[in-house]
Amino acid sequence: MNKLAVKQRIEKLKKVINYHRYLYHVLDKQEISDPALDSLKHELYKLEQQFPEFITSDSPSQRVGGKPLKGFKKISHKTPMLSMEDVFSSEELKDWENYLKRLAPAKKFDFFAELKIDGFAVTLIYKNGIFTCGATRGSGSIGEDVTQNLKTIESIPLKLKIVNCKLKIPDLVEVRGEVYMDRKDFEKINQEREKKGETLYANPRNLAAGSIRQLDPKLARARPLKFLAYDMITDLKQKRHSETHQLLSALGFKTNPGKSCKNLSEVINYWQEISKKRNSLPFQIDGIVVCVNDNSLFQKFGVAGKSPRAVRALKFSPEQAVTIIKDIKIQVGRTGALTPVAVLEPIEAGGVTISRATLHNEDEIKRLKARINDTVIIERAGDVIPSVVKVLLELRPANTKEFHFPKICPACGKEVKRRKGQVVWRCLNPKCFARQKEYFSHFISKPAFDIDGLGAKIIIHLMEQGLISDPADLFQLKQGDLMLLERFAEKSAQNLISAIQKRKEIELSRFIYALGIRNVGEQTSQDLAEHFQTLENIKQAGLQDLETISDIGPISAESIYNWFHQNKNLQFLAKMEKAGITITNHLASVKPGFTRLKDKTFVLTGSLETLTRAEAKEKIRKLRGKISESVSKQTDYLVVGRESGNVKLTKAKELGIKIINEKEFNVYLSY
Repeated sequence: MNKLAVKQRIEKLKKVINYHRYLYHVLDKQEISDPALDSLKHELYKLEQQFPEFITSDSPSQRVGGKPLKGFKKISHKTPMLSMEDVFSSEELKDWENYLKRLAPAKKFDFFAELKIDGFAVTLIYKNGIFTCGATRGSGSIGEDVTQNLKTIESIPLKLKIVNCKLKIPDLVEVRGEVYMDRKDFEKINQEREKKGETLYANPRNLAAGSIRQLDPKLARARPLKFLAYDMITDLKQKRHSETHQLLSALGFKTNPGKSCKNLSEVINYWQEISKKRNSLPFQIDGIVVCVNDNSLFQKFGVAGKSPRAVRALKFSPEQAVTIIKDIKIQVGRTGALTPVAVLEPIEAGGVTISRATLHNEDEIKRLKARINDTVIIERAGDVIPSVVKVLLELRPANTKEFHFPKICPACGKEVKRRKGQVVWRCLNPKCFARQKEYFSHFISKPAFDIDGLGAKIIIHLMEQGLISDPADLFQLKQGDLMLLERFAEKSAQNLISAIQKRKEIELSRFIYALGIRNVGEQTSQDLAEHFQTLENIKQAGLQDLETISDIGPISAESIYNWFHQNKNLQFLAKMEKAGITITNHLASVKPGFTRLKDKTFVLTGSLETLTRAEAKEKIRKLRGKISESVSKQTDYLVVGRESGNVKLTKAKELGIKIINEKEFNVYLSY
């Protein structure tokens, strides 16, 4: 980007951030997620660091909050309530440490790390040990007097209490912290509102903020708010921030003990440890706060813009982030479906670096108004495929390009068609190389034949050499065939042939899934195997027979019926039989005690320690349970593993679905 483009980008970012900050901090409203707004602010900060000549006094990076709401008395903060600069990775944290070392090369320092609770910042003033004034952050220098509302919070002491130490309380004590609401209390309030047909609150943070900003203290009292102290402005001879937390506890405040860390390695370990357990905490957090533990050194480092130099908020990888669409490409699937994929400026979301995200179909591109070079919000939660969820039209540059769906297949050049009433364009050429490649990949995938060591690159080589034209050919391969391919030695060829031959016996449900019938996923394959027992029975089934299965609708039934009544498909099945494929069905002889998960639907999120995702699904199906990839009213259990996303968890809580951990899940599976 040249300097003119950078300046234009900065001006647009400032305008968008100021708009969303005003909604969030002044009106308690929200149009985009916190992670998305954080991502915008982070981009602005990085650009201003690279081009400091474009930093202006009105930049969001130079201020803390919005204007105070009318109706409250204004309070001046003698010590400004500053914010913190965000970092999102261990690399950025190390850059910060190096920056501090350049500022103080002769100094040695350690760190203090604590939870970054997602609440509403306030300051409390005690005179002669009595709580006399409480204020919001406001603009950082001027806040709002919300004393009466804060007095309704039981965790805020009205009189300081000395606990387990001999402290002489000064005439004036100022304590800072976060007002927040526990998850369970927030969920209870939303459940009550849902019963009354009222609009649900977006998140605990917004509800806590709105409660404190009520002019009537009775409304604040009616809500179960809490307070967590994290700092004390008053000097009580504390030399380190860790001691400040001890003093806060001694004065009767609830505070997070945090952790003293000798170096950044210990900080990063603490961050990773907290990330794994964040969803089990009673309140929401979005990262940890890391500061130089030595208070005098902290003060000497001073302030840069809106943030003290000696502190950073190390955030968890957001499920949403902001990036730019560099290009849009078409991906051809096994059924011929053409899926538009956004090629992105790489960005971290959901714990991984994302460079591509689905745009789903032509209608979705039109709905989003997405163009090449647009700034977009992308989302990745758990194991969900990253997708573009919003285009930030306010940041649209002059050089955007509209994307037009191709009229021919980009892989084979043959005709593509969108049938009436459908949203998907499809390649009509059954011999399309891209379609065949995707079909082979589906056939050998873990839920299907699960052939170890046979990947996409080998499949492509075999296809290019004319050794395979359909999956049945895989089982006719010989060791010598593979040794003709590049990088295949005698041992590796022998291992792959052995792996293929081991998969000649397969469960009926996995076999059906492997066929790649349109609209037939893992669960439908399971339903077919359970209902019809044999492949022959499925072949003989009529449309009405298929539609009698509770979870199979008319569209899926038609796809199944049509597939088993096409000669080329019947010839393929005969070829598979000739190749020695044996189909078994454990569901045909399941004992009654092994069916206690029958009709129970499970959704998995995060990673499990004792099972792979595929193994967990297989065990559920063997007990006649069902698997779904998304949470809905039909879900019975959400199984939460490590590093799970918040999307499924939040949805499950909203719907009152039973949430179980891995230990509880294993009890359900045991027999």
